[in-house]
Amino acid sequence: MPEFPDIPRHIAVIMDGNGRWAKERGLPRREGHRAGAESVREVTDACIEIGVQYLTVYAFSSENWNRPQAEVTALMGLLDRFLSDKAKDLKKQNIRLLAIGQLDRLPAKTRGLLEKIMEQTADHSAMTLVLALSYGGREEIVSAARSLATDAAAGKIQPAQIDGTLFASRLQTAGIPDPDLLIRTSGEMRVSNFLLWQISYAEIVIVKKFWPDFRRNDLIEAVREYQRRHRRFGAL
Repeated sequence: MPEFPDIPRHIAVIMDGNGRWAKERGLPRREGHRAGAESVREVTDACIEIGVQYLTVYAFSSENWNRPQAEVTALMGLLDRFLSDKAKDLKKQNIRLLAIGQLDRLPAKTRGLLEKIMEQTADHSAMTLVLALSYGGREEIVSAARSLATDAAAGKIQPAQIDGTLFASRLQTAGIPDPDLLIRTSGEMRVSNFLLWQISYAEIVIVKKFWPDFRRNDLIEAVREYQRRHRRFGAL
């Protein structure tokens, strides 16, 4: 096991490039998503190994619903299989599963699997794996603002009481520390509506590899890059 001082407590990942990985190989897009699921498994294992406490993966964005119906259906089927296959590993590895996003938009079967596994792993403590599903950062912020506005209109809180801490408590990630490290694969230089509030001070590492090619050693190198940086949080 490598020596890892200053491990990021929370790593967030934008898993990009499944479709392009498949296209380069003359394969259907679903095969890229299938290969990407293997990367999730390997990166999860690597995070456990080095002591990361939270891993959040951008599995399906709110915008992804606009993809062709056949691809969306295939993605939901792959997610169902991933959850079914991963359930035993989560229990064995003592990993807690959480999900954020507009989960009510997911198919009933998928939502049922999620709820069952989250309940079964609620007391697990080795690491927390957070799946961002049907998730959008702007939508999350709007929902939090609406919640606070509703309480203010009802006289439950005063507008002057609203600060960053109270606002964060209305986000779906309430109780989860902000990411220290954000990794994006495929070389794209954007955050794609992912954890917009939470990544304010995250270190960002862009990896040129497509997500299906991202493996344990790539995760470790991203952490090494994180460790080489000096986080100032706006100070000198």
